[in-house]
Amino acid sequence: MQTLDHDSASIEIDSPPQVVFNLITDIHQMARFSPELVSCRWLGGADRAALGARFEAVNQVPDHRPWKNRPVVTVYEPHQRFAITRTEPFSGTLVWAYDLDSDGNKTVLTESYQVTKPVSRIGWMIIEKGFGRHDRKGDLRRGIHDTLDAIKAAAESTRNPLAEHQNRPPR
Repeated sequence: MQTLDHDSASIEIDSPPQVVFNLITDIHQMARFSPELVSCRWLGGADRAALGARFEAVNQVPDHRPWKNRPVVTVYEPHQRFAITRTEPFSGTLVWAYDLDSDGNKTVLTESYQVTKPVSRIGWMIIEKGFGRHDRKGDLRRGIHDTLDAIKAAAESTRNPLAEHQNRPPR
C-alpha cells in the first residue's frame, strides 16, 4: 500500500509577486496549469479567492473518468501565501499551499502539499485498482513541477508596465 505525507518544489519566476499571486488565486487559471485539474467553479456566491471561499474542482487522470471535490480557501495572504484544503471520502485531507518569496521583481514560488488525514485502505484500493495510480506520490510530484513550470511561463509572459517604465531610458 502506498503512503502520502508531504512534498514541495520551488521555482524562480522573473515576475513580481502580485502577478504570480493573481495567477495562483484565479482557480480558472489553475485549471490551465495543473495536469490533473480539468475545471473549477466558485460555490456559494463566491466569485474570487478569499478566506473561507469554496469551489468545486473537477480532476482527471489519464484514461479515467473525472471526479469532483470541494476545496476551501484556508489561507489568503496577498502576495505571500495561498492555501486550500480538500477532503474526499476515503482519500483523506490534503492541504495545498503556495508560498511566495520576492525581492519585488523576481518571485520564488513554492508549491506544496501536506496530508493532514491519511488516505484510507479503501481509498488506496480505489486509487490503485480503480484509477491505476500505483505511484501517487510520483504523480503528485510530477504534477507540482508541471504546474510550477506553467505558472512561470504565464507569469513571465505577462507584460509588466511598471517594470517597463522603470527600465526606459531617460528623455
